[in-house]
Amino acid sequence: MSKVVENAEILSNRSLSSEVSELILKSPEVAGQAEPGQFVMVKNEAGNTFLRRPFGVADVDGDKLTLIYRLAGKGTKELAELKAGSFLSVEGPLGHGFKLPVDSQAHICDEKGCGMRTVDAGLSLVIGGGVGIAPIIYTARKLAEAGKKPVVLLGTRNASEGFWTEYFKDFAEEIFVTTDDGSAGMKGFAIDAIPEIMKKHDIKHILVCGPTIMMEGIAKKAINDGIDCQVSLEKRMACGIGVCLGCTFEGKKSKKRWKICGDGPVFAAEEVFD
Repeated sequence: MSKVVENAEILSNRSLSSEVSELILKSPEVAGQAEPGQFVMVKNEAGNTFLRRPFGVADVDGDKLTLIYRLAGKGTKELAELKAGSFLSVEGPLGHGFKLPVDSQAHICDEKGCGMRTVDAGLSLVIGGGVGIAPIIYTARKLAEAGKKPVVLLGTRNASEGFWTEYFKDFAEEIFVTTDDGSAGMKGFAIDAIPEIMKKHDIKHILVCGPTIMMEGIAKKAINDGIDCQVSLEKRMACGIGVCLGCTFEGKKSKKRWKICGDGPVFAAEEVFD
């Protein structure tokens, strides 16, 4: 797999709420290679920002690439003003995404004899918080397509962010929602819903993207409970290809200096949190 730089046509650019917008691009080359958890670097050639900006791949449907972004600064506000029919320069797909827990075949010897057997990967819990929900949409889609519909947990601020559930309704075994103010779903944070989910479902894997404090709490619980966990990190990036070294961190177990853009953004939880 190799990255490309593609002049992608904007098919739609719509507001999902007062702070969050959805951008759908016709980007056949990038969409054709993108995997769950990867990201792209986008540049609005008509805008006033110099550097490309990273956006997680929210979804892929044929040659359509979906990005979901929060209006946070000058660059995203300019992005929100672009109309269908205009173009964006898209570089990607970049980074290493989630390793999807799907059934596999292995040569096994048991009471039935020796031969190829299906190894059940078990049930996955896919968790997103805030705009970190975006990268787990494609993750849930690909798991569902592999016959492993995940349980989905969405941590949101309030009921105004209820639009997120629409993205998962066809891909989830069950959807759980938490809101900070209790206006929808369970009142509290995403981690507060974990005990209820664990009572209902035999979770073997957790894949999570969102605010660091949310991921840290969930990751530590997963590590303590012996559950496989992958976390997707977010950090400001200047290049997105591992040259500027502006997005590095030291691994907890390996003590290796990792580049979030090139080595990640997805890592095993125990390499990030202890």
